[in-house]
Amino acid sequence: MSERDPNHAKRRWRLALGRYAERQMGGLAGSDIRADRALDYLYGREYEKRGLHRPSGPGSLDPTQMKALDWLGEARKLFPQSVFEVMQDHALDRYGLSDLLDDPKTLDSLEPNQDLLKTLLSFHGRAKPEMKDKLRQVADAVIQDILRRLKSDVQRAFSGRRNPFKRSHVASAANFDWRGTLRRNLKNYDPESGRIIADDLRFIARERRHLPWSVVLCVDQSGSMTDSIIHSAVMAAILSGLPGVNVSMVLFDTSILDVTDRLTDPLETLLSVQLGGGTDIGRAVEYCERFVDTPERTVFVLISDFAEGASPRRLYRSVARMNEAKVRMIGLSALDDLGDPYMDKQIAGRLAGLGMKIGAMTPDRLAMWLAEVMR
Repeated sequence: MSERDPNHAKRRWRLALGRYAERQMGGLAGSDIRADRALDYLYGREYEKRGLHRPSGPGSLDPTQMKALDWLGEARKLFPQSVFEVMQDHALDRYGLSDLLDDPKTLDSLEPNQDLLKTLLSFHGRAKPEMKDKLRQVADAVIQDILRRLKSDVQRAFSGRRNPFKRSHVASAANFDWRGTLRRNLKNYDPESGRIIADDLRFIARERRHLPWSVVLCVDQSGSMTDSIIHSAVMAAILSGLPGVNVSMVLFDTSILDVTDRLTDPLETLLSVQLGGGTDIGRAVEYCERFVDTPERTVFVLISDFAEGASPRRLYRSVARMNEAKVRMIGLSALDDLGDPYMDKQIAGRLAGLGMKIGAMTPDRLAMWLAEVMR
């Protein structure tokens, strides 16, 4: 559909409004017909919710005659990648097209991304036995991609403070000592070219932590926290691989699931999640106190929207005890790529008054904050 076409805007409106606008706006031609069918296959379900049924019959070209795999392939060809991913997510999340996940060929055609991972996590418990291994493969591919993106950020944050008085023999751009290199190579100044020929590059060493730290992650597994749960599992896996860092992790709703023994495998952690249910934050926070052996070298991270379903008194008492013991505490209403917060402001404000830092962070910002606290 060319934007130079004088009917471009009209055709776009016709596609957006769907088949029931055909009488007023006219029909379509060429690839627009295919795009209309692909859109109607998905978004025509809105009309069905209102009691309007799409006609179909033998040999019909109606979208209802399409299969999920056919629709997926057609939509991928017709629409830009960004639009296709939105349509894929709507198919799974808004319209519940779980048949997209019932067939291995269809699953292979899906675009692996975090939204697909969220759907797989909610679908996994209801999947056919023969599909579970395939679902795990797709989920693991998405997790490994997130892991690759976050790992370098976390490792860089924890690489240690630069010590300008100590030289390193490890050559890296982050540790390059340009002042020392300049001083060392002044003797190599070339008057003709006006340049210094640097044949002795200098690098600054970084100080490492010698005392171990404990990080306790307490993660709300209510449905609205899915993005944060995914990043928490990946962060826990990365942090547990760092020297001198002991990591514990608890998932909670009204019950408590301790996943500390499976942190090296984020997929196993995520497959333990039971999305939904009520929320008893106080019970979970109180449970996490058992991981505090050395309070002054313990960081407690609560990831929740703070919508406490039980009485908040238990929560307040537990946080007050940890604050008095000098545990570093942070409460995050979101841990995802957007860092977009939603929280119960009244409870969050009370926790802030009890010594807990409150906010929303992207995973790389949390890594930087943890590294700063633990220096």
